[in-house]
Order: sequence, then C-alpha cells, then structure tokens
Amino acid sequence: MTDFVAARKAMVDCQVRPSDVTSYPIIAAMLAVPREEFVPRGARETAYLGEHITLAPGRALLDARSFGKMLEALNIQPSEMVLDIGCGYGYSTAVLAHIAEFVVGVEADETMAAEAETNLAAQSIDNAVIVGGALAEGAPAHAPYDVIVLQGAFETMPPALLDQLKPGGRIAAIRAEGAYGTCQLGLKTSAGVSWRRAFDAAAPVLPGFAAVPAFVF
Repeated sequence: MTDFVAARKAMVDCQVRPSDVTSYPIIAAMLAVPREEFVPRGARETAYLGEHITLAPGRALLDARSFGKMLEALNIQPSEMVLDIGCGYGYSTAVLAHIAEFVVGVEADETMAAEAETNLAAQSIDNAVIVGGALAEGAPAHAPYDVIVLQGAFETMPPALLDQLKPGGRIAAIRAEGAYGTCQLGLKTSAGVSWRRAFDAAAPVLPGFAAVPAFVF
C-alpha cells in the first residue's frame, strides 16, 4: 500500500524544489492537494512519479516539475482570478485554488469535468468552478482574468482566449515544437501579448490548439 503523504512530500522535495520552485504558497499547495485523488483510478499508484500521467487519449496531467515551474513563473497573487484550461480531473484547479482568489477550470471532456467537480467538493474547495466546453473558447462569462494557464501544449493560440486576459495579465503555456517544446510566459500589453521563453518542457497539444496544416498546391 502506497504511503501517499510520504510520496507527495518526496515529489515536492525531489521534483519541485530542485527545479527552482521556491514560492511558499506553491510548495504548500502542492503538499496539500492529494494528487492521487485527481487521476484515473488505475494511475493512483504512479501519481507521484516525475512524468506526465495519461488522463485520456491525447490528454495528460502535467508532471509536477513542469506545473510547479509554470506557477513560479506566473507569480500568482492571492487577489487574482485564474483561468485553468484543460483541467482534467481537477488537480491543477485545486492547486491554483490554494494560491489564487478564484479559479475557473475549463474541461471539454464531460466525464472528466463532472469528476473534477466531485473531486473539488471532496476537498472542500469552494473558490473554484468547473466549466464544460471547448478548451479554445475559454470561459468568457467569467472574464477578464489576471492569469491563464494551459494544462498542455499549443501550436497556435486562439485570439478569443487571449481576449479574456486583463491588461497586464499573464499566460503560461507550453509551445509545442515537434517532439520538444518550451514553456512560454506571455504578458498582455496595449500592443498585444508579448512572449518570452521560461524553460524547456513538452506536453500533448490540447484539442483546439493544433496548427491547421497549410494547403499546398
């Protein structure tokens, strides 16, 4: 029988802290949220390994290192509202809810969205909601957001999603570059969103974020 509390501490001590994640709120949130409760039942025993966990075909729960580094780069404040795209079974939304004022998780898969709601309720998290719908459309009814996080990669970023970001807001997402990728941090200014590389990372491209193949004669 796995000692999940010990596994969670080992994840933070061996995967997150050594990756230059030093923010106490992030560390505390990742120690508090039981990751094993937010994965498919057959994946519980591997919930704390240092790799992505498959949630569904083409969908994954990001490894703790990548997710922790994204949060460190975003520097989310307790007064901020966060949009969590591709929240799966709700793990990322739960962690974010420990850091931000309010979180809106978006999930296109109806089964995962329903389970995410159940999982958040089981953890007594009342400052987050799950919205079902296409990931690329975000959740405009709750916009604008201080922060947007993508739980997966993108090849192209839908303008409608960036429109939901406040001026001065930040977005973090993994840009897919073939088999590799980089986590990009975007800052919204009056001229649009300016991007900079944060660190190397790779993840499956989220539905609705793949580049459309160019037509060639």
